[in-house]
Amino acid sequence: MLTIWGRKDSSNVQVVMWAVAELGLPHTRHDVGHRFGGTDTPEFIAMNPNRLVPVLKDGDSIPLWESGAILRYLANRYAPESFWPSDPLARADTDRWAEWAKINVSLVFSGSVFFPMMFHKPEVRNMAAVEAAMKTLTQRFRVVEARLENHPYMMGADLTLADLHFGNLLYRYFTLDGITPDAPPAVRAYYDRLCARPAYAEHVMVPYDALRPAA
Repeated sequence: MLTIWGRKDSSNVQVVMWAVAELGLPHTRHDVGHRFGGTDTPEFIAMNPNRLVPVLKDGDSIPLWESGAILRYLANRYAPESFWPSDPLARADTDRWAEWAKINVSLVFSGSVFFPMMFHKPEVRNMAAVEAAMKTLTQRFRVVEARLENHPYMMGADLTLADLHFGNLLYRYFTLDGITPDAPPAVRAYYDRLCARPAYAEHVMVPYDALRPAA
């Protein structure tokens, strides 16, 4: 049995929960962090001295933190060949696209678009910087466009770890107020396919208005 600490509307928790659901793993999750608190308790700090979510324990295992490390643990231990190949080169290929999505897409969106649009008041928001980041994202989407024109998921016919890192941000990208998505049609169609997956709908398509600071 997996135990996960982290709130439902944390993007880093969401990607872990999406993986857990896709892999069909029994689990319990505790709301911790942000408005729920709980990350400053001695018990939580003993699990993660960074005081951040998610944290995962597999039975009596050591506590794991950092969502990327958690995902690779789950993939190594529980995933089928189609999700996380056993061949070292095929696995590295999947892993490089996962890293590409995390570093070149997710970080740009989260830090330069989502954060200022959610947490900065309109009068102090640097919209020129937000618009520049949106153009960068469009360019990054072009990198993966051809792959998604040729097959339904990042690595081919099946969902893989690469899709979790890339697809996790798309719900917020396509629904965030105040921005105009400019993704290629192949990326939009890919997002629509993800939305049709029950695990994505349950764990990623989660309202995030509660994250906004009080007026």
